[in-house]
Amino acid sequence: MAEPTVTSGAPRKLQDENQSVVKAAGMIGVATFSSRVLGFIRDMVLAGLFGATPAADAFFVAYRIPNLLRELFAEGSMSAAFIPVFTEYHTMKSKQDAWELASAAFTTLLTIVTGVTLLGILGAPWIAWLIGWGFHDDPEKMTLTVVLTRVMLPYLIFISLAALAMGILNSLRAFAAPAFSPVFFNIFIIGCAMFLAPTMPEPILGVAIGVVAGGAAQFAMQLPGLRTRRMLFGFKFNPGHPGVRKVGRLMIPSLLGLSVTQINITVSTILGSFFAGGPTYLFYGMRLIQFPLGIFGVALATAILPTLSAQAARGALDELRTTLGFGLRMIFFIILPAMVGLILLRTPIVHLFFEHGTFTAHDTAETAFAVLCYALGLWAFAGVRIIVSAFYSMKDTTTPAISAAIAVVANIVLSVILMSHLGAAGLALATALAAMINGGILVVILNRRLGGVEWNSVIRSASRVLVGCIPIALACWWVAEAEIWIHPAAWIGKSAMLAVAIGFSVIGYLGVHAWFRSEELGVVWGMVQKKLGRFAK
Repeated sequence: MAEPTVTSGAPRKLQDENQSVVKAAGMIGVATFSSRVLGFIRDMVLAGLFGATPAADAFFVAYRIPNLLRELFAEGSMSAAFIPVFTEYHTMKSKQDAWELASAAFTTLLTIVTGVTLLGILGAPWIAWLIGWGFHDDPEKMTLTVVLTRVMLPYLIFISLAALAMGILNSLRAFAAPAFSPVFFNIFIIGCAMFLAPTMPEPILGVAIGVVAGGAAQFAMQLPGLRTRRMLFGFKFNPGHPGVRKVGRLMIPSLLGLSVTQINITVSTILGSFFAGGPTYLFYGMRLIQFPLGIFGVALATAILPTLSAQAARGALDELRTTLGFGLRMIFFIILPAMVGLILLRTPIVHLFFEHGTFTAHDTAETAFAVLCYALGLWAFAGVRIIVSAFYSMKDTTTPAISAAIAVVANIVLSVILMSHLGAAGLALATALAAMINGGILVVILNRRLGGVEWNSVIRSASRVLVGCIPIALACWWVAEAEIWIHPAAWIGKSAMLAVAIGFSVIGYLGVHAWFRSEELGVVWGMVQKKLGRFAK
């Protein structure tokens, strides 16, 4: 296949930056894929051990609390606010200035999250009462939720520091260690679930301990990379540092802006607690959505933010527009086919991976319904990640926050309306619709601010993607309708059928893009050729 010609007139510098973004996103995607595979194994272990039991519901409700705080203080607002400021210091000032900013941010962050964690532990009964609203009539489940909340809250300290370390390394274009660190998080949870949990009077407590240990390992794995680049932060309590104050100003509104998805999921968790098994169905449903979203959507957003930030710092808005358009084309190139496949293969996937042990056929049907509703908004979840990165690169965290607030209100209203008709799955659909609303608002504002984002090329690319999804739909529909799925066993045959569906889908999809000579496939294929060329030498 001949490598397609890159868009005419594009400067070589932009081509190199685009390839650098794709290369970084590919490496992050590989690392995330490894983490997601282990995450699937983790979820299979938890589903087999605890199913959709009251203990599982209590765990997933309690886990939502540190997970939300992680998004608010760590992987969401901290990274989005810190990377543009640190990139500016590293680009425009000395390395010593950048290190002092990193150290001041580390000490300030450690102080804040330690205080939040202690307050959370003290207020765990009230937090659990709010999040587990539907547990009020079940004192035993509520008590367990409080205990699990207290055990898992220290996870916030480690994951926040891990996010800061990730921000520094990503700003320095070092993506490997941060990307692979979640692998250890999953390893610790799996190990604790299998070996520690059986030794405890309440086995689910062993899993909660694994969450905290995994967060500590995720932070520790990144320290050697910081030391190698002479950016290992020290204790330097200076909350008045100009860079820290700038990060704080950016971080406050972005607490809502970038974390809208997690806030909406938390709303779903609260309302889902009114349905038996609801928190569990929603958790596993979102886990399947996060597989393609994390591997491709979050990976590309993580890789593109330093590039956008550097372009914004130089005032190169033309380059920023081109990079943003390229990012949107690449995200739709990957996410739309994943969305089609996930919708059609939702029941076989849930059945194959989770329907073991105490996880029943009824649990499979309910989880698959949640997957369907979440998957309808997969393109919006991923697209918002890229669009919000553009706002944050220009140090505008207020606009995404306002848009997110509107989306949160819409999610609450839609959840109340849809849950009465669709049960727990209605909450998933409300989350998807809220993401679409959020994305629509941000696109209109960003388009007006930048004066366009090469929408013609994005639309042409999306049209090619939709044509490429036709063979995916045919292959997945054929496999999903096979009689093998009604048999209780035949796991090897079912695994083979699922592999056939995925294999035919990938071949058909790539074949369509090869026929169209699409630029997106050309960029990916060019990088593969370079890799193969290096191995051949």
